[in-house]
Amino acid sequence: MSLPSTEVQDPGAREGAGILESRLTGLGREEFARDVWGRTASLTRGASGFADVFSPSAVDELISRRGLRTPFLRVAKDGATLPSSSFTAPAGVGATVADQLDDTALWRAFADGATLVLQALHRTWEPVADLVSGLSAELGHPVQANAYVTPPQNRGFDAHYDVHDVFVLQIEGAKRWVIHEPVLPDPLRDQPWTDHRAAVADRAAHGTPHLDTMLRPGDVLYLPRGWLHSAQAQGEVSIHLTLGVHAWTRYALAEQLTRAALAALGDDPAMRRSLPLAEEESNGTDTVLDLVRERLLAAVAEADPAPLFHRARRSQARPAPLGPVAQLAALSGLTTTSPVRLRKALEPRLEGTRLHTRVGHLDFPASDLVPVARLLDGRVRTAGDLGLALAGRLLRAGVLVPADR
Repeated sequence: MSLPSTEVQDPGAREGAGILESRLTGLGREEFARDVWGRTASLTRGASGFADVFSPSAVDELISRRGLRTPFLRVAKDGATLPSSSFTAPAGVGATVADQLDDTALWRAFADGATLVLQALHRTWEPVADLVSGLSAELGHPVQANAYVTPPQNRGFDAHYDVHDVFVLQIEGAKRWVIHEPVLPDPLRDQPWTDHRAAVADRAAHGTPHLDTMLRPGDVLYLPRGWLHSAQAQGEVSIHLTLGVHAWTRYALAEQLTRAALAALGDDPAMRRSLPLAEEESNGTDTVLDLVRERLLAAVAEADPAPLFHRARRSQARPAPLGPVAQLAALSGLTTTSPVRLRKALEPRLEGTRLHTRVGHLDFPASDLVPVARLLDGRVRTAGDLGLALAGRLLRAGVLVPADR
């Protein structure tokens, strides 16, 4: 079966384009949304060079010098995950936390054929964090990043599917990928592949692959959630990044809509009444059920899920990093000419006189609403434009940052 495939001829010619187009697929967001997103696997040859994002030296530094702890790393061999106790240990005087990565143990496991999985790299490696933040903003869905470091001729995991979409970025070496169509299209987060283990194994063993190909440095593979995949390194170490897109679904929106409706029903005295006693149950239950169904449908029709939806969205990721020392220096040295801007990735939402963000909410007097609203465009302002008192309050709250950060 054919697979949508793109070869990027000149990545540099697309400067100013979004991350999807300039680094991952060669497609603009509208074209990607129309033809690929959530529909089919897609392979892009030579999408970009990724040396500025991740590299073998980054792997070595993270494992040996950063003091990482579990669960920032998993180790897999022959399709199974090894216990963390086999590759963690205390780090000596002054760093006796027992679950820090043991680089010697990890080297031995790697030399013996184990795959190293560096998890949540958007929290531990700044270039990956920047890529993930930009992609998440572009897609409108939360994104995470893992790296898979596989020794020659080895595989990390059996054929499986993920409950999130993925972009696979080949960083180093070559890896053979075998892709099959889903046994459960568009699985939700509580529908993992292990619930369909037999069907997955049968499809992988006996089904015709949708794609059987070799990924080399610069190639990008996109897989919607539910697509089966397995991968095996070839004659050298393979490193790839997986950007996992935790897509918001219609089901998630329905959850928020239902919660909003139930919250409204809690304010309805008739809905708070007790059900009939046992001897009345046969005569009264049908009538009560009809009443509840009627009130529930009416509540769903009138409910506004937006506040709950945005609250859930804000909880799925973190704002841009904030250094307390630099922030204090900015607050202490604040003048009317100090350039400031809204902290990135806050997911701000102004509702009436309240500003909701990933670091909490703030209430404002009516006189501050105009300058606060102007901040939401992300442009650089001066503290004098906002008013020193307001700028100071927002800096202290971690909502505003100096414009050079």
